[in-house]
Amino acid sequence: MIAAVHTFNSAGLHFRAELFIVTSIIAWTYLLHAYYKREGVDYRYKKGGVVQKTPSGADKYWELGQCLAHGKCPLDKGVINNLNFLTEIRHEIEHRSTNRIDDALSAKLQACCINFNDAIKQLFGKEFALEKRLPIALQFVTFDGAQRAGLVGAELPSHIATAMDNFQDALTEDEQSDPKFRYRVAFVPKVSGKASKSDLAVEFIKPGSPEAEAVERVLLKEVERPKFRPSEIVAKVRAAGYPAFNMHDHTLLKRQLDARTPGKGFGVMIAGTWYWYEHWFDKVLEKLAEGWTRP
Repeated sequence: MIAAVHTFNSAGLHFRAELFIVTSIIAWTYLLHAYYKREGVDYRYKKGGVVQKTPSGADKYWELGQCLAHGKCPLDKGVINNLNFLTEIRHEIEHRSTNRIDDALSAKLQACCINFNDAIKQLFGKEFALEKRLPIALQFVTFDGAQRAGLVGAELPSHIATAMDNFQDALTEDEQSDPKFRYRVAFVPKVSGKASKSDLAVEFIKPGSPEAEAVERVLLKEVERPKFRPSEIVAKVRAAGYPAFNMHDHTLLKRQLDARTPGKGFGVMIAGTWYWYEHWFDKVLEKLAEGWTRP
């Protein structure tokens, strides 16, 4: 797990989320093997009572999915949901490359790290805690509003977006908001009245507090923001006071602004269908308020 975190935090690397997912799944598999071994659970595959072998003749042990599905799995539901989600993404990435998906998955990867540290302490003792062995990653950049819109609005590969949507749609709202499934961290400039504390760059906020609710409103909420079909955008624009606006107008404006360019953050392609974000609806209203008419 330390290797997974170091890889993700390494400067200059691409494919970071993919490398983290593959390495962390190995870490979780080994952790659960160690737990089952201690508890006397035989975690080898058997057929007719005979231990199955790999092509090289070694015993065939359970993969992570089987470890999570076993009745004596010690992990909470939120942790299992997080790991099953990452396993689904791994299935999508292990045989083909992707565009960068680091930012879209960051809350899930953060939860995976915290869950692992909690699990290893609960199952084997606090002396195995990892928090003292892993530094907080430093950033070279800050983001203004336009940069952040481009960051979270970048187009995901369609197979990754579909896998994410399919998995999350099967969860309840409470399961989706469980911090063990996804965990958001806010990095904020912090001013302190005490000189000894003035250099703290990170403040940890208790979940459920007013401060945490403020973070939810401000940071990274767009990762799961609502998506709209073109017809829905047209209907929203009409309801906002432009009853003559129609689908043809929408198409003309879209082309004029080159709105489907991924870096602009106006929408996303999912399973071959384009969806618009609220940010595009706001842009349409802005242009109409400026007096936009058909060319």
